[in-house]
Amino acid sequence: MLTKIALAASLALTLVAGTASAETVKIGVTPGPHAQILEKVKELAATDGLDIEILEFSDYVVPNQALNDGELQANSFQHKPYLDNQVADRGFDLVDVGLTVNFPMGIYSKKVKSFDELPEGATIAIPNDPTNGGRALLILADKGYIKLDEAKGLKVGPADVTENPKKFSFIELDAAQLPRSLDDTDASAVNTNYAIEAGLEPSDAILREGEKAPYVNLIAVRSADKDAPWVTKLLKAYHNDEVKRFVDETFKGSVVTAW
Repeated sequence: MLTKIALAASLALTLVAGTASAETVKIGVTPGPHAQILEKVKELAATDGLDIEILEFSDYVVPNQALNDGELQANSFQHKPYLDNQVADRGFDLVDVGLTVNFPMGIYSKKVKSFDELPEGATIAIPNDPTNGGRALLILADKGYIKLDEAKGLKVGPADVTENPKKFSFIELDAAQLPRSLDDTDASAVNTNYAIEAGLEPSDAILREGEKAPYVNLIAVRSADKDAPWVTKLLKAYHNDEVKRFVDETFKGSVVTAW
């Protein structure tokens, strides 16, 4: 009997010690695929002594501010052009430490079945942040529907449209509002994470972006943490074959792994 009690006590102490030694990191994500994928990453990271606390944010601005202010240890929701723009505009001391997944952007419509059916003067909603708004315009330019000022590179907006044969009208809205805008616009360019969250099927997009490297998503941390041991554990868990299988099976091509 004493032996059983001693063993139970020893096991309890071991469990407590194991729990105490686990390091906790808070990671910000947007709802939908980023959050779902990180739940899978959390399972794997736990086996390596890393406890991930997932916090969801409904927009693209707050997760970087929260990370810069120390309220988060990392975030996983953005691509490098967006991060670079935030760092330049807001002075954040943030860096990317690893690639995650790509979400090819789609242009959706409740009014037409193909992009060519859009009438002259059609209203197209695009994200109101500089990088994703430019990304939407680049889809149209790549498909030959408009021309853009090539000197601006990826940083283009409606003012940089140099040729617009069908006289499309572009309106800029918060990215999270774009799915709801479909009742009031002829078409809207929607980031895939918000499209999925709103019940849109990426395969139903009337125009879709290719898998462009500049728009691969990433994990960002504060510069001071880029070499922290927990970052290595986080990337090891994320870049795992189990996560890759989860993404492939869950999202069936609408989200693509980038490692």
